[in-house]
Amino acid sequence: MKALLVIAAIIDVALAVLLVAVSGFLFGGGPQSVNAGPGVALLYGGAVVACLAAPVAGFMLNRRGKGPLGVVVSFLPPAGFAIALTLPPSY
Repeated sequence: MKALLVIAAIIDVALAVLLVAVSGFLFGGGPQSVNAGPGVALLYGGAVVACLAAPVAGFMLNRRGKGPLGVVVSFLPPAGFAIALTLPPSY
C-alpha cells in the first residue's frame, strides 16, 4: 500500500511541477500567451494545490488504517487531468 502511495506522490508532484512550468503560457504577457482571466487563474491554482494536498491526505488516511481510500485519494488529480485531456476544446 505504501509503495502505491509513494508512486502517487511522485506523479502528483510531477503534475504540479508541470502545471507551474506551463503557467506562463496561460497567464503571461508574451505573444504566445492565452491571457486567461482571474477565474481560470483561481482554478489553475486550485489544481496545483490539489496536486500537492492529495498525497498528504493519502498518507494521513493510510496512517489511520484506511489505506485503499488513501491510494484512491492520491490518484484523483492524475485521473482528473487524464479525463480533462479527453474533453473536446471549448472553441
